[in-house]
Amino acid sequence: MKLILSSLDFHNEKSRQAIIDNIDKPLEESKLLFIPNEKADDQRIYSNKYYNRLKKLGFTKENIYVFDHKKPENFKNLNIDLIYVGGGNTFATLQKLRDSGFDKELVRYIKSGVTYIGGSCGAHIVSQNIEHLLPFDDNYVNITDFSGLGLVDAVFLVHFDELEFNIEKRREVYKKLLQENKYKVYTLTNEDTLVVKK
Repeated sequence: MKLILSSLDFHNEKSRQAIIDNIDKPLEESKLLFIPNEKADDQRIYSNKYYNRLKKLGFTKENIYVFDHKKPENFKNLNIDLIYVGGGNTFATLQKLRDSGFDKELVRYIKSGVTYIGGSCGAHIVSQNIEHLLPFDDNYVNITDFSGLGLVDAVFLVHFDELEFNIEKRREVYKKLLQENKYKVYTLTNEDTLVVKK
């Protein structure tokens, strides 16, 4: 199992290089399942929007699958190398995965050897818990089960940068998490990448 977790995934040069250094094939040869965030709708999924964005990152269109939450059965048992979940609202993105039942399939893929790339929201959802994100993401889907996918024995605070909006609040949440001592806590600046191998 390999997870490559960061604040900005491909959108920061250091994080991008860390991803490239930790995958088994060049991007253009890697078969990718891209799981869009909560804003994904039929128009975005079935337009070229996501394909064009991923092609700019280095992927090849014929190697890209864009996940549709309404048709999860179409994305089981794919022959893929990578799964990529980028930024977005952590609560809403996780809820969409749960509603489709694909949260369990995602775990199965990762445990079977598919490398996972998670940026910001994508990093948070594989952790133990996301409740500490309430000050930063709007829980408009009213999640009450704050469990993450539990693939990493920790919780994260991403965008932990001096110049980042809300840095004081992030420091306050970090201090509280340490005091509660329920989980290991990792902070990731916009240039940090954490590679988890099991």
